[in-house]
Amino acid sequence: MRTALLQGSIEQFEIRKLICIGRNYADHAKEMKAEVPKAPMFFLKPSTAIIGNGGTIIIPPISNDLHHEVELTVLLGKGGKNIAPGDAMEYVAGYGIGLDMTLRDVQAEAKKKGLPWTLAKGFDTSAPLSSFVPAAWVPDPHALNVKLTVNGVARQHSTTANFIFTIDTLLSYVSQFITLEPGDIFFTGTPEGVAQTVSGDKLEATLTSPTGETLAALSVQVR
Repeated sequence: MRTALLQGSIEQFEIRKLICIGRNYADHAKEMKAEVPKAPMFFLKPSTAIIGNGGTIIIPPISNDLHHEVELTVLLGKGGKNIAPGDAMEYVAGYGIGLDMTLRDVQAEAKKKGLPWTLAKGFDTSAPLSSFVPAAWVPDPHALNVKLTVNGVARQHSTTANFIFTIDTLLSYVSQFITLEPGDIFFTGTPEGVAQTVSGDKLEATLTSPTGETLAALSVQVR
């Protein structure tokens, strides 16, 4: 089973499931020509989709349109069911940066036919993940900057202040339907700027504090 690394700690978390939030930035919903959701929408990726820093994203032969989606990731340190919003942040162990790689053409076909997104979102290597900075080191996770460059050129850059649904809201909402476990990881949604990436590209994602301090970083190649 994959493990998540918490900076400054020898503790490792066995990763259970990846819970991915869709359309959590209004501008991303707009660029996808989709409605802004009234409640969090989410889907799952298998832990087998994970690759770490320095890994390689493999484009499946069924797709000609792989897209990048950079996201704040949230590692849970404990699990629960029906978590109250006021208690939700106590369940967070750390924060990182990740990529929700998406086979956009496969997803578009699934949407057209009313089928699940699992193939488009959950293929092997579709979830690059950084290590995690302890939650105690982050005074306000809703004031962080996420950025992605492709071959050194900025593609996505936004702040978690632009979330539609805050982290406590997401954890509380999902826990009504799915029991959360230690080692679960939330992908909290991507900002605007998603675009195609092709074989040979180098993707570099960073999570920084309001003062510009790098909290987490991730670099992967596409093949």
